[in-house]
Amino acid sequence: MRRTLLIAAAILTYPIFASAQKTVADVNQVVEAEKSFDKLVEHRGIKDAFLAVADPEGIVFKPHVIKITDFYNSIDKQPGSLKWEPKFARISANGDLAFTAGPYIYQNDKSNDDDKVYGDYVSVWHFDQTDNKLKLLIDLGIQHPEPEQSEIPDFRQPDTAKATAPSKDPFNGKGIILNTDKVFNHELTVSTIASYKEFLSPEGRYYFPGFEPITGPDKIMKFIDNEGISISAQTINVGRSTSNDLAYSYGTARIRKGAIVSDYNYVRVWEIDASHKWNILLEVFSAVEQ
Repeated sequence: MRRTLLIAAAILTYPIFASAQKTVADVNQVVEAEKSFDKLVEHRGIKDAFLAVADPEGIVFKPHVIKITDFYNSIDKQPGSLKWEPKFARISANGDLAFTAGPYIYQNDKSNDDDKVYGDYVSVWHFDQTDNKLKLLIDLGIQHPEPEQSEIPDFRQPDTAKATAPSKDPFNGKGIILNTDKVFNHELTVSTIASYKEFLSPEGRYYFPGFEPITGPDKIMKFIDNEGISISAQTINVGRSTSNDLAYSYGTARIRKGAIVSDYNYVRVWEIDASHKWNILLEVFSAVEQ
């Protein structure tokens, strides 16, 4: 019932754009921004590259939320080499919010091929009007064994039929995502499986440390059930595109996996469907490492 009221509020607050409106954003914008970031790391190193692409409000989890600029300005240098490749990406209809995700390889000792760490990253990007380009808003990742096969690219253009007109009250749009994230966190304490069944997008992806990304609600729920996962989470902050078709949230979580309880950070990417219901397109949990 609570979720139904949230959906109804979203529909009443935001009139739908005419279906004839043309897409003004291209998902390749964020894919190219991510590839340029990867090349920047190769040429300038991890620290300088992160500082160069960071949004003024951009954050990382080291181990808790900290601004990208504050963290990287506090260290002399981050050693090792880092390579990654975007495989999953979306951008909002007006191009102000986007994300990519994909595999990475970190190597501390370039001369030792056995010294490689594999995993997947998730990056959220925000369009900075001052610089007139996408800047890194959120970055985190998970580690897992070397992948058995390459991920299939999934870059989809925004669907303007799902976009809605910008709100005259920007805090209202953010409030809907904040309430949705909090409702989902509450429902997780009641039934983990039922919560995901209700909130996952049909194309939802799940990133959990130690495992390769899992795609699709059925596989995600089977994984959660098999691993005996239960979650207690708290929202920290959220954001939403001005075209109201893409959003994000992040916070902290305490997860019981079997008999083991650990602390995590989480990031969720939300998309709106044809009925203007918000669903989780991507969720990533990153272990809090002291």
